[in-house]
Amino acid sequence: LFPPTSPIQDLSLPNGTPVDTSSPASSSSLLNRLQLDDDLDVETRDLFVTVDDPKKHVCTMETYITYRVTTKTTRAEFDLPEYSVRRRYQDFDWLRNKLEESQPTHLIPPLPEKFVVKGVVDRFSEEFVETRRKALDKFLKRITDHPVLSFNEHFNVFLTAKDLNAYKKQGMALLSKMGESVKYVTGGYKLRSRPLEFAAIGDYLDTFSLKLGTIDRIAQRIIKEQLEYLVELREYGPVYSTWGGLEVELSEPLEGVSACIGNCCTALEELSEDMTEDFLPVLREYILYAESMKNVLKKRDQVQAEYEAKLEAVALKREDRPKVPTDVEKCQDRVECFNADLKADMERWQNNKRQDFRQLLMGMADKNIQYYEKVCIT
Repeated sequence: LFPPTSPIQDLSLPNGTPVDTSSPASSSSLLNRLQLDDDLDVETRDLFVTVDDPKKHVCTMETYITYRVTTKTTRAEFDLPEYSVRRRYQDFDWLRNKLEESQPTHLIPPLPEKFVVKGVVDRFSEEFVETRRKALDKFLKRITDHPVLSFNEHFNVFLTAKDLNAYKKQGMALLSKMGESVKYVTGGYKLRSRPLEFAAIGDYLDTFSLKLGTIDRIAQRIIKEQLEYLVELREYGPVYSTWGGLEVELSEPLEGVSACIGNCCTALEELSEDMTEDFLPVLREYILYAESMKNVLKKRDQVQAEYEAKLEAVALKREDRPKVPTDVEKCQDRVECFNADLKADMERWQNNKRQDFRQLLMGMADKNIQYYEKVCIT
C-alpha cells in the first residue's frame, strides 16, 4: 500500500514528530501512541470543525438528511468565535466544486459517493447515515488542516452562512482569476512529456488505485461470505438447544454447543461490522483521493502544454530578439504554481495516508485477534 520511502527509522508524522520504530508491546499500544502523537499540535490550531447530529427531513417533494456543522475558531477572518449551521449532502458537494474551481492547483479531499454504498440498500438507515456523517466530518477536517484551503472564502461561507442558497445562486462570481484561467483550458494543446517527478507520481497513483481496488473487492467479498455464514450459524445453534430438550442425558453438552455457536455468532457479527464501518470506508476514501490527485495532475499537464504551445508560437516569429509576451509569462507562472502546490499536497497526502493506514491496519489486526480469542475461549 505504501510507496518506496526512506528507511523506516526516518519516518515522521505530519506534525513533524519522529515515529518511534521500536517494537510496541501490542498493536493497540502502537495505535494509541500514534493517536497521541497526532494530538500534539492541537494547541497550535485555530480552527475546529465537527459534523454531528444527523436529522431526517420529510418534505412533499423529497426526503433528505441534514447534519449539524459546528465551528470554533480564533481566526480574524471570522466575525464570531463559534458557529452552528445545518447542511445537507448537496451543500458539501457545492463546497467541493467551489474549492476545485477556485483552487485548481490544490488537491481537494473527496466526498463519499452520493448514492448507496455497495451492499447498503436503505440510504436513510442508521448505519448508512452514521457512515456518511463520519466521512463528511473527515472531509471538513481535511480542509481545515490544509494551510490554503482552510482560508478559502467559499469554505468560510459554508461554515458560517445561515442561508447557503443565496451564495449558491452567485455562480461563478466569486471565482479567482487562477480558477477561471485553468477552468477554460480546452485541452487542445498536447503535452510533449511529463517531467520525471510528475510522471513518477502518475505511475504511483495508477498502481495504488489498482492495488487498493483489488483489496476493496476482496474485502467486500469476505464480508459478504461472513454475513452468509452468520445466517447459517444463527439457524445452526438453536438446533442443538432443541435437540437437548429431547435428550435429557445429552442436554448439558448440547446446550454447551448451542451457547458456543451463539458466542461465535456475536463475535463474527462484531468483526463484520468493524470491517464494514471502519475498514471499507477508508479504502473507498483513498481510492477517490487517488482519482482526485490524478485530476489535479491532468490540470497541471494542460497548463504545461499550453505554456509549451505559446513558447513555440513565439519562437516561430523568428525575430532577432523576440520579447516574451505577458500571457506567456503568466502561463509560466501558472505552471510553476501548479508544480509547487501539487508537490506540497502530494507530500501532505502521503503523510496522512501512512498514518491513516497504520491506524487502520493495526486496528483491524486487533479486531481479528479479539475475534479469535473470543472464539477459542468459547
